[in-house]
Amino acid sequence: MLIVDDEEGIRESLSGILEDEGYDILTADSGEEAVRILREASPDLIFLDIWLTGMDGIKTLQEIKAMKSAVPVIMISGHGSIELAVKATQTGAYDFLEKPLSLERVLLVAKRAIEKRTLERENIALKENLTRKWKLVGESQKIRDLREQMEMAARSNSRVLIFGESGTGKEVAARLMHEKSPRAGEPFIEVNCAAIPQELIESELFGHEKGSFTGAFEKKNGKFELADGGTLFLDEIGDMSLQTQAKVLRVIETQEFQRVGGNKNINVDVRIIAATNKDLKEEVKKSSFRGDLFFRLNVIPLFIPPLRERKDDIPLLVEYFLNSLSAEYGKPPRKILPEALKYLQSYGWPGNVRELKNVIERLVIMTPSNIIDAKNLFIHVEHEGSDYFQYKTLKDARDAFEKDYITKKLEENNWNISRTSEILDVERSNLHRKIKTYEIKVP
Repeated sequence: MLIVDDEEGIRESLSGILEDEGYDILTADSGEEAVRILREASPDLIFLDIWLTGMDGIKTLQEIKAMKSAVPVIMISGHGSIELAVKATQTGAYDFLEKPLSLERVLLVAKRAIEKRTLERENIALKENLTRKWKLVGESQKIRDLREQMEMAARSNSRVLIFGESGTGKEVAARLMHEKSPRAGEPFIEVNCAAIPQELIESELFGHEKGSFTGAFEKKNGKFELADGGTLFLDEIGDMSLQTQAKVLRVIETQEFQRVGGNKNINVDVRIIAATNKDLKEEVKKSSFRGDLFFRLNVIPLFIPPLRERKDDIPLLVEYFLNSLSAEYGKPPRKILPEALKYLQSYGWPGNVRELKNVIERLVIMTPSNIIDAKNLFIHVEHEGSDYFQYKTLKDARDAFEKDYITKKLEENNWNISRTSEILDVERSNLHRKIKTYEIKVP
């Protein structure tokens, strides 16, 4: 802490009180000296007398805020006035104490100011961590173009529809646009439309009243209500039922809805960002997706390229994941040798960036050395499948192909068995049986 007062007695008494509480103390007898100290030190709290000789307290406060705006400053005055206190507060003072100083009041205000400063630092650190977590890594032309489009889209309030294969980073793009939008301080609520059973999705989106159906023991607010003022991210919207699509369309048009089992209209202000790994135009042609909802959502379309179309970004992605995952698991920073990196770049990555991240995560955890070379890539980084001609019988080759094919389709669909069985046009129970037969490990 820094105490700035031209009265030696005040400096000594305040120093004694605060040192007894365990604080380290610096002192200055003028505003000019305080400014000099602040060029070399960063106190957590400053006590500043208003009536200083030379540069007065208000001017000193202005200088402090210009240098270190986040440091809380408590003003001290022997004969203050409301007008002076207001001026000090407007200039950035945290609080105002009058002499003679009360021991209890000094300690209470100091404690609160330090707590506020600590919370602000934690908040900044949390935001930085979130920014690091949600980062669009890459410098390829496709990613630079995407980044520019996202910047423009983020500043608007328009609906965005993100297209891309599973694992390309659609949620990352949605979160980054929210963080850079005027709604950044409001909620970002995500709904994975493919992961919620169709009989529950309306309750999840719109909420329900107590007793509206079996198991509804209390009222529940839906995702639209929770996202009020912010952004609602509808992931895998292509998997939403036509019935639910109709209700989402109505909310988009009116910005109001009713909870399941309710009769009261609830108004919301929500920006919708949706994402899909399907060709929604084809789904509209097949009558699996409503054309009017598609056109409502598709105000700003964004296309996230698969990793195989931006392999130049793989070295940057590998470095990013190595650093972030090493820190997350408390491991020393890992380095990857050019031979191993080249091997990773030669792979097709059907699971895209998510699959690459999983590979790097395994390498960080399972590699005993800080150096990763090609022999550490024990994961199945095969070059687009097995050599089926090595098998002696047709059955063995067919089984190997079927296992690889099912695994690839599961990865492409984020290991969603229902969606994969639909795409493969097989019964869900049959797919379960094949997964068990071929010992395919589902995450």
